[in-house]
Amino acid sequence: MAAGAGSGAQFVDRVVLHAVAGKGGNGCASIHREKFKPLGGPDGANGGRGGDVVLVVDSNAASLLEYHRRPHRKAANGRPGQGGHRTGADGGDVVLPVPDGTVVKAGDEVLADLVGEGTRFVVARGGHGGLGNAALATAKRKAPGFALLGEPGEERDVVLELKSVADVALVGFPSAGKSSLIAALSAAKPKIADYPFTTLIPNLGVVSAGDTTFTVADVPGLIEGASEGRGLGLDFLRHIERSSTLAHVLDCATMEPGRDPVSDFEVIERELQAYDRVLGDRPLSDRPRVVVLNKVDVPDGRELAEMVRPEFEKRGLKVFEVSAATHEGLRELSFAMAAMVAEYRAALPPAEPTRIVIRPEPVGGDTDFTVKPMGDNTYLITGTKPVRWLRQTDFANEEAVGYLADRLARLGVEDALREAGASAGATVLIGTADDSVVFDWEPEVEAGEGVAGPRGTDRRLDGYR
Repeated sequence: MAAGAGSGAQFVDRVVLHAVAGKGGNGCASIHREKFKPLGGPDGANGGRGGDVVLVVDSNAASLLEYHRRPHRKAANGRPGQGGHRTGADGGDVVLPVPDGTVVKAGDEVLADLVGEGTRFVVARGGHGGLGNAALATAKRKAPGFALLGEPGEERDVVLELKSVADVALVGFPSAGKSSLIAALSAAKPKIADYPFTTLIPNLGVVSAGDTTFTVADVPGLIEGASEGRGLGLDFLRHIERSSTLAHVLDCATMEPGRDPVSDFEVIERELQAYDRVLGDRPLSDRPRVVVLNKVDVPDGRELAEMVRPEFEKRGLKVFEVSAATHEGLRELSFAMAAMVAEYRAALPPAEPTRIVIRPEPVGGDTDFTVKPMGDNTYLITGTKPVRWLRQTDFANEEAVGYLADRLARLGVEDALREAGASAGATVLIGTADDSVVFDWEPEVEAGEGVAGPRGTDRRLDGYR
């Protein structure tokens, strides 16, 4: 959601971010050479890791406007390794500041709820750098003539939603005086006028009452049907979710036919209760609330406030008659809000410091792949390891292709193909049905490091050039 073009600086509270992490640098295939020592062994180093795309909560970030204007963000690639055991440099991370209260989603799944200064979340992880031939050397393959390619970085589209972090939310119809009230209570300077939908963005103000300091959110006007998506209701209701206290701001001087403070209160309450269905814990209908009868500086407004006050008090609600214009009743209101916020804070469990949760991917065992018959002696192999190894292989280098074949054999792929009924000459696809590399399977071709030819070649592939 963004404010209109005529509203000054735009406010955006929902964007789609396209994040691309950096590719890992390729490994290097190099042989150490110097005078009187022409073959000093492999000295090709590993490639650097690709950069991550990271979200970080920053108190200086007020909205998601920057990502509305520039939704595509890409981290730097890792540098390739070099000879002389010189490892490639890692790609730089792209760190994206977001406001406190930003929720990260992929579809309907919530990936992260970013609350608290400095909280971090890695949206897309950079690819691993490829191994150089120094790291691939073994007792049987003393000087590999190949290196592994760097892995591509993650590509991810996520939705960023901002939910205001405020203690008290002011709710009410358009032009009920919420913007004027927050301006009178705090140092906030929202746009104020006497026509509907003046406020297109949630305004935040800081209020001090006694020893308690709390934040108040001026949530833009709601209308009947907001919980069903009418108008901008759902966008505005999202900003109430984190508030501990609700304040109904009711217009006692409205001239619109069919409206009065009691009916306005009931309409907004119905919308809040209807919105509860999208919330889990702490539904809006269970949160403490106060009633603010606004605009009592108008003679008719004061008279109406005195008439409806008993109705709200019968419902067990605290009622305050105020005027944002003359500041009448604002001191009592601010101290009442402070008491409710303090009571809520006292009931909270002790705050824990922000912790970074690391969720490493599970390491697959010997069965980290599947073989699926596709008909006509064709088989599809899927799995984390085979696909990853495929991306690391330089298919222009025969020795690298032979190394891939050896890895697949050790994983048990050939045995699994036999069990699935594959015969000589079978077409084997590794990857997915839509994106795969095709091989011809010849079960009589032996596996093992000892059959490699000169550097960069493999004798087993002589018949398939």
